[in-house]
Amino acid sequence: MTWAFKRQALYIFVLVLFICLFAFLIISSRLNKVPTCFDLKQNGTETGIDCGGSCSLACISQVDKVSVLWARAFRVVPGRYNAVAYLENHNKNTAINNISYRFRFADANNVYIGKREGSTFIPPSGKFAIFEPGIDIGNSIPVYTSFEFTQAPLWITVPQEKINQLRILVSNINLTNEDTSPRLSATIKNGSFYTIPEINVIAILYDANRNAVSASSTYLEMLEGEEEREANFTWPEPLSGVVIAKEIIPLYNIFSVKLK
Repeated sequence: MTWAFKRQALYIFVLVLFICLFAFLIISSRLNKVPTCFDLKQNGTETGIDCGGSCSLACISQVDKVSVLWARAFRVVPGRYNAVAYLENHNKNTAINNISYRFRFADANNVYIGKREGSTFIPPSGKFAIFEPGIDIGNSIPVYTSFEFTQAPLWITVPQEKINQLRILVSNINLTNEDTSPRLSATIKNGSFYTIPEINVIAILYDANRNAVSASSTYLEMLEGEEEREANFTWPEPLSGVVIAKEIIPLYNIFSVKLK
């Protein structure tokens, strides 16, 4: 064996060794890659693909659908209505940051007369409402109202500690001028140390049979920790029934709530 051949063999050996080492590093890094919630695989503590376990995204198979308890349209003035869907989230510590929905309206003959679409958040655990104001349906009268979500939900787990600490307190509920120009007021207090940037407050009025008589909504721009503010609701016409009970529902997107 000549010296030139030995040198050539050495070069080939070094090259093959380098290729093998490089290939080993690539394969090893892939095999030992730390699981994440964005790698399109079920690994680590996940109970589904990139969901469950330590991931903030909850698996669809492990959450319950939101129940639509009722949906109604309430006359404000002739030809103009407010629509409300009353719902319940059965999931204790999961919420939705944004989801699209649709109201549909039909007359007494169940003939379609209009729709209203929008988007909203869904709070964790409990009953809540979705309110759509000022729906113009012309001369038609909406007797039947339906509500549906129009996209797949993206459920996100919320720390139970945050849910426990967030408390919105409602007091001093007062309804006046029911037979002329009804006015409802209530005190809304942030009973936590969190700052809540936006609060939609929905008021629903019920008769003796617990049927919803009317509804209205107002908006509070911000509530600092432990701050309280008055929410006011008005109606341009007398109410259609005798109001026995009043429900005030403060709603806020839990994902926008922050500690200062």
